Amino acid sequence: MPRYIVTGSYTASAMKAMVENPSDREAAARSLVEAAGGTLESFYLTTGDNDFSIKVTIDDATDLISGLMATGASGAVSNLKTIRAFTSDEFTAMQTKAGEIAKAYKAPGS
Repeated sequence: MPRYIVTGSYTASAMKAMVENPSDREAAARSLVEAAGGTLESFYLTTGDNDFSIKVTIDDATDLISGLMATGASGAVSNLKTIRAFTSDEFTAMQTKAGEIAKAYKAPGS
C-alpha cells in the first residue's frame, strides 16, 4: 500500500485553542486519515519549519488529498506538504525495472 509523509503547521487560532483546551492531536489525525480510508502509521510533533509530521498508508492519493483539504479548510493547519515515500525494497525493484527499461532506450546520437 502506498505511503505518504505529510507535514504542516498549526495556525495561530489552532494554537490558541490547544492552549485553552488541550486535546490529543494524534487521535484527531488518526480519525481524519481513517475517514479518508487510510491508516495513520505515525504522528510526530516536530521542531523547525513544520509543527507536525505524519506517515500515512492509503490506497488512493486522491482520498488523502481530500482529507487534507478538509483539514486545511478547517483553518487549523497551514503549509501542508505531501510526499510519496518508498521502502528500500520498493526502491530496489525500481532500480531493477529501470535497468530493463534502459535496454530499450537510445540516447540522442547513439
